Amino acid sequence: MALHQRLQQKLLQRLSPQQIQLMKLLQVPTASLETRIKEELEENPALELEPERFEEKDNAGDEFDTAEETTDDATTADSYEDDSVSDYIQDDDDEADYKLRDTNYPEFSEEREHPIRSGTSFYDLLTDQLHLLNLDNTQQTIAEQVVGSIDEDGYLRRDTSAMVDDLAFRQNVIVTEADVEAIIEMIQQFDPPGVAARNLQECLLLQLKRKEQVDLLDGIAITILTNYFDEFSRKHYDKIQKAISISEDEMRGVIQVVTRLNPRPGGESPDDSQELNYIVPDFFIYNIGGKLELTLNSRNAPELRISEGYRDMLRDYEKGAKKDKRQKEAVLFIKQKIDAAKWFIDAIQQRQQTLLLTMQAILEHQQNFFVGGEESDLRPMILKDVAAATGLDISTVSRVANSKYVQTEFGTYRLKFFFNEALTTDTGEEVSTREVKRILSDLIAGEDKKNPVSDERLTELLQEKGYEIARRTVAKYREQLMIPVARLRREL
Repeated sequence: MALHQRLQQKLLQRLSPQQIQLMKLLQVPTASLETRIKEELEENPALELEPERFEEKDNAGDEFDTAEETTDDATTADSYEDDSVSDYIQDDDDEADYKLRDTNYPEFSEEREHPIRSGTSFYDLLTDQLHLLNLDNTQQTIAEQVVGSIDEDGYLRRDTSAMVDDLAFRQNVIVTEADVEAIIEMIQQFDPPGVAARNLQECLLLQLKRKEQVDLLDGIAITILTNYFDEFSRKHYDKIQKAISISEDEMRGVIQVVTRLNPRPGGESPDDSQELNYIVPDFFIYNIGGKLELTLNSRNAPELRISEGYRDMLRDYEKGAKKDKRQKEAVLFIKQKIDAAKWFIDAIQQRQQTLLLTMQAILEHQQNFFVGGEESDLRPMILKDVAAATGLDISTVSRVANSKYVQTEFGTYRLKFFFNEALTTDTGEEVSTREVKRILSDLIAGEDKKNPVSDERLTELLQEKGYEIARRTVAKYREQLMIPVARLRREL
C-alpha cells in the first residue's frame, strides 16, 4: 500500500485550561479549599486576600506568603506594544474574556498530604519482638525479609520461594525454603496471635493453639477448622455435625468460639486505632418557622482581590518614556499574573454559584425530607433531574454530588445520598428505590435465622406489598445493602 498525504478538517470539542481548572475546583471539598487557595496565593503574587481576611489569617498563625516568580517567555515581549495597560489597572475586578497559557495554571493535584500519626506501628511492634530472638546474621536477614513481607492485616501473602529468590538476588543471601519456614514459625509466635499466617484458616488455628487452656470446644473447633474449613465457612453445619458426631449445642459453642477470634491480627497493634475522618459541611439548611433556608459554608467564599502593588507597578511602567526589552518582559510577566489572579477569583465565584444552584435544586426536589427527616419521604431523583432543573451538565452535577455534604437538623448527609432511582408499584405510582431497600432490610431482619428467606421468597413478599420487582433486582439491592445470601445468613 503506497503512502500518501492528505489534508483533513475536523471539528473537535476540547476543554480550555480554565474549564479544566473550574471542574477541578468543583471537586475540591470545603476542608481542602483553603489549602488550594493557599497554593494559588503562593504561586501567584498578584493574588491576595482582602485585608480583613488577611489579618484574621495572621492572627491564626496561617499567613499566606507570596513568592517572586520569573518567566522564560521572553520571546513574546514584543507583543507589549499591542496591549493596553489600562485594561489591567482598572479599579474594579470585572473581567472580560482572558486567553491564558497552560503554564500559568498547573492542574490541581488529586494527591493530598496527610499528617503522619505518631506511636508504635504494626511493623515496629514486630521488629521490636524480632530483636528479642537469638538469631545469627543469616537468620536475622531472613526474619527481616519475612516481617517486611507481612501486610497491614497481619498476613504473610508472599510465597516462600519468592522470598528465597529475593534474598538471593537482592541481598546475596543463599538460603533454602526450609530455612525461611523455620523463621516463619518463630514469627508466628509473636503478638498479636495469628500474625504471619498465610490464609484465614491458618490465622484462626494459630490463635486457637496459642490459648493457655484449650478446652473441649476449642479442641472441636481446631478439628473443624483443620478438616472442614470449607464446610464451616459455607455454614454447612449439618454436614459437620454428622461427620464428627457432635450435638447442635456443641456446634453452636464452636461457632461462638470461632467468631470471637480476630480475622485481622494486624488491626490490633498499639496506637493503630482507626483514622478519624472529619467532615466539613459545604451547605447548611435551617428550618426557620417552617421555611427552609439554604446557606453556603463561609469557607467556600474567600475574599480575594488583585494586588494593588502589581497594579501600581503597571502604572509606573506605563508612565515611563523608554521601554527597553527588560521592561517589556516585566510588563508581560505582570500581565500574565494579573490574568491568572482574575481568572482564579472568577473561578471561585463560579464555584460558589454552581454549588448553590445545585443544592437549591436538590432542596426543592427533596423538600419533604428536609422538613420531616424521614427517609421514606425521599422522592426518586437522578443526576439528569438536577441537571435539567439547573441547566448544568450532568458531569458537573456529578462532581458536586460526589464530594459535598449538607448539614441539616437531622444530621449531615452526602449529596449523593439524595439520589435514587424510581420503582413503579402495581398502582402505577413511582416510589424511591431507597424505600424498597428499607422494606427489604426489614424483611431480612425479621426472618427466622434458622431458616433464612431466599431471594425468590423476598421477591414474592415485595410483590405482595405492591412492588413490581424482579428477583435479580432483589439480589442487586441485597448486595448493595451488604447482606449475604440466605445460606450465609443461617444461624443455629
